[in-house]
Amino acid sequence: MKVGIALNMLSQAGRSDVAVVAEHLALGDLAEPLGFNSLFALEHHFTGYAMSPAPTQLLSYYAGRTKRITLGTSVIVLPWHDPVRVAEEIALLDILCGGRCMFGFGRGAASVEYAGFRIPMEEARPRFVEAAQVVMKALSEPVFEHQGQFFQIPRTSIRPRPMSHPERRFYASSVSPESAEIMAKLGFGMLVIMQNEWPKAAADIERYKEIARGVGHEPRAPVILTNVSCAESRDEAHERGVRYLGRKWESIDNHYHFSDGHLATVKGYESYGKMAKTYAKMKDDAHRDKATEFYVSIQIVGTPDDCLQQIAELRALTGMDHLITEFSFGGMPHEEAELNMRLFADRVMPVLQRDSAFSAAAPQRAATGAKADVFAPA
Repeated sequence: MKVGIALNMLSQAGRSDVAVVAEHLALGDLAEPLGFNSLFALEHHFTGYAMSPAPTQLLSYYAGRTKRITLGTSVIVLPWHDPVRVAEEIALLDILCGGRCMFGFGRGAASVEYAGFRIPMEEARPRFVEAAQVVMKALSEPVFEHQGQFFQIPRTSIRPRPMSHPERRFYASSVSPESAEIMAKLGFGMLVIMQNEWPKAAADIERYKEIARGVGHEPRAPVILTNVSCAESRDEAHERGVRYLGRKWESIDNHYHFSDGHLATVKGYESYGKMAKTYAKMKDDAHRDKATEFYVSIQIVGTPDDCLQQIAELRALTGMDHLITEFSFGGMPHEEAELNMRLFADRVMPVLQRDSAFSAAAPQRAATGAKADVFAPA
């Protein structure tokens, strides 16, 4: 089983952005020496929620600082970009890192980001689907053209050509029922950001697999991204999780503004409007504490043995073969994040990577007890 890390650079009051970014870059530099398989970069803009506006640029930095580790995006938000330019950046990164890259794509859910890029949010879903088609064409065909709703591209070619086939290592995040069939036809895998009950994630994965098989593709195992709080004692791990994952609530709503319910009337985002009551209740301490405990319960939190048991359960439910971890979240001090990461790398990761129990393809158990979506992509 492969294990990676993701860098989520949340701004911190009283500290410069430069200092925060530098600490996360230092965590990234530890990934390969500690034995992780991959390193992932996010994409967010205009607030301090996650200061990572250019994931392929950040990964190019690590392409020159690493030799073995896979470099990935979680995710590139396609509706904000010219897809030809995205394909060019992917092709160049593919060369710079020697083909050791993979890419997740999404459509984003923050109105502040759509406003900043002057893209109507109502166009997010069709832009995402069409941009994905263009990126696939540009990377897989030496010469291509495209005539669509948003992009009219004359006969052209991106240069340099990629050295491998990065388009065969594409994943889509939060695939909606409306776009799932198109993503499955393109051969995309599924990237899941763990934001709800595990049975709900498992049900979404199974539905996507059925669609993929229906259009003639054998689906790849999903990639799952989750937060980790690993400590020598269960109490210490839980206390850290509650403290810093709890702080995510404020950062999430400050960025997405789910609590005001504005997405309920935005085409393609109606389901997000249902979360307004959930986020509005976060102003009440009792409800916030209850919701935080729930959020902690769906991440990986505990002693090294606890973490192994939880990951085994998650793998049995979802069939994942690649786990992406975040060790620094909610403004956690750098020293504590590094201890978290090092303990996991020392006591948990070797078992995941080498134990035969995690080596074969995991049979996915039937998911039961799934409820409605509650949490937003974070």
